[in-house]
Amino acid sequence: MNAMSAVADVGLRSGSNERSSGAARSFRVDRREPDVAGAHAGPYRLLIADDHAVLRLGLKAILEADRANVEVLEAGCLQDTLEICRKNRPIDFVLLDLNMNDCRGLQGLRQFRAEFASIPIAILSATQDEFVKRQAQAMGATAYITKSHEPAAMSQIIQALLRGDSGSGPSGLSGFSACGRTARYDRIAELGARHLEILDLVLFGCSNQEISNATQLSLGTVKNYVSTILLALDVKSRSHLISLFR
Repeated sequence: MNAMSAVADVGLRSGSNERSSGAARSFRVDRREPDVAGAHAGPYRLLIADDHAVLRLGLKAILEADRANVEVLEAGCLQDTLEICRKNRPIDFVLLDLNMNDCRGLQGLRQFRAEFASIPIAILSATQDEFVKRQAQAMGATAYITKSHEPAAMSQIIQALLRGDSGSGPSGLSGFSACGRTARYDRIAELGARHLEILDLVLFGCSNQEISNATQLSLGTVKNYVSTILLALDVKSRSHLISLFR
């Protein structure tokens, strides 16, 4: 059974199979161990930001089963994530799902890092997308965790990240090491910040008008950026561009 199945099974047995309405909840998972020199003072504060209540409950249950020294906070949307971080400092680590309705892909990570650059954050995703991985890493994400991990591995990864130990645990802990270099991705690296922002929105499925609204650029300027991106990546159409990153 993969992690997604295991997480769903935990949530369904608990009677929770609905998507979150955005409200935040907090669970305390204490490990009763004697204090040791250099140990973290009190439980770690972990914020799980994902719009599936079942998944959040499952991750909490996995950590609880391992008796992890963690206080789990929950958010079902990006705005709740930001609000919880404002009101519940310090937060030791955030797991962020880029597919929440108000996250708009990597735009959510950009927004979070702009306000909370000092809080370590990892991407929690069901997909393996090299472009998203590279951009998330460049924007300061500590790790890229796929939801396909087995529960035991997921718990080990999360606990290692909470300790600030990204070099231990299961192979490929950060999730970034598998990203190979290709000519196309090297060309992406040469694009400017605004080009990358618009490329991200295109890959998220936004129309030119939606990109214009999100970036406050004129529609004509957006079209020029999109044309430049297509030329730089040597693709003939928007659909061709999107297909390269599926």
